[in-house]
Amino acid sequence: MKRVVVRAAWVTAFVALPLVPLILLVGVRAELELEVSVVLGLVALSALFGVIVVASRLRSLTRGLGMEQLLVVHRYIGLVLLGLVLAHVLVVVLANPARSIKYLDLVHASPGMRAATISTLALILLALTAVLRRQLRLPYQAWRIMHLILTATAVGGAALHVVLLNNLFHEDGARSWFAALIGALVVILLVRWCLRPLLAERGGFRVRGIRPESDDVSTLVLAPTGWRRSSRRDALAFAPGQFAWLRLRRWGLLSDHPFTIASGARADGTLEFTVRHIGDYTRTLGRLRPGTRVFLDGPHGSFSVDHMRSTGLVLLAGGVGITPMMSMLRTLADRGDLRPHRLLVSGRSPDDLLFAEELEDLKARLHLTVVPTLTQPYPGWTGATGRIDAEMLATVLPGSFRRNQLDYFLCGSGSFVNGMITTLDDIGIPRQRIHTEQFDTV
Repeated sequence: MKRVVVRAAWVTAFVALPLVPLILLVGVRAELELEVSVVLGLVALSALFGVIVVASRLRSLTRGLGMEQLLVVHRYIGLVLLGLVLAHVLVVVLANPARSIKYLDLVHASPGMRAATISTLALILLALTAVLRRQLRLPYQAWRIMHLILTATAVGGAALHVVLLNNLFHEDGARSWFAALIGALVVILLVRWCLRPLLAERGGFRVRGIRPESDDVSTLVLAPTGWRRSSRRDALAFAPGQFAWLRLRRWGLLSDHPFTIASGARADGTLEFTVRHIGDYTRTLGRLRPGTRVFLDGPHGSFSVDHMRSTGLVLLAGGVGITPMMSMLRTLADRGDLRPHRLLVSGRSPDDLLFAEELEDLKARLHLTVVPTLTQPYPGWTGATGRIDAEMLATVLPGSFRRNQLDYFLCGSGSFVNGMITTLDDIGIPRQRIHTEQFDTV
């Protein structure tokens, strides 16, 4: 119920965000062109605020809506924002075409119009680099730094444009709304970039050890600093399936990466992150020595069995996408869960089928069916082959009525998750029963 209330509150806030400035400006008495321009500009400012809020890692927001939905909302609001800004520019140009050409002259234009032009160009570059990141082959870290710089430029330019042009400040309501947006934005950014690192001592962990799982996958085991068995104060309370951002330095603000928590909710506060070492950052994690200090920002996300009430779970994992499933199964086993659960995990080679021995142990502790499948089986492989499909699901699922009472959790690459959604749609599983987590959504 709490999650439903939080979700409803955030949805209401996002719906109200563009409506408030419209209501405030109903009584504006100005020329039509100016009125439309001001309205578009203020609504665009509201949308810009929404874009930043969605990306600010507010825990109530990530838990209420989930990261995948937030990324979709972030992209959607970003495109709407760009459309509003371009419409705002178009109205200004149509109102006075001859004069508007001078606005593009960054040398001789007034400071307010110069700020507007720079802000608009930054927004256009933001949209282009976000949509074309993979085509441009931008490394994630370089793209992220560019994204933050362009966002700061767009926000700063927009704020200067509003203040220097002084169009909004003739109306008390518009002036109050602008001040409220700026104030809330400052608070959110201070919490995100300053307060959390300052309080990182509470989120400090030390490496207890690194356990190899395959040639390119290992599990990083962390213990909270200052842990006392008599108190759970220093432990990170999380729901099985959630994730956290991990960084190696307290102020490593641009070097943190999200990883799913693979461990169950243990009494000793220990956390495990199972990582595939495919980049410089993940390879560095694999070389950390016991005792090394690391910092976590979390937990985040709504991909968890704790939010669901069903007669059982169907867990569909692609490769290292099994990590949130292991957190769920480990926690359910510790809780003595008696419901029937099914785990189908797909990999290219045996190295992709992680935790095989532990899954055998979990089968003894849970009512659990495990179906591993290989898309590139080796000679002598006796298990299932090929991708997880409707025929394979039919071997473990109950009849059509009972299977609709199960919850389905999908985790892996974007192509894997999308393929599984299509398969579940084909066999008639209701969408509200399908929960997803993609590892390549950013």
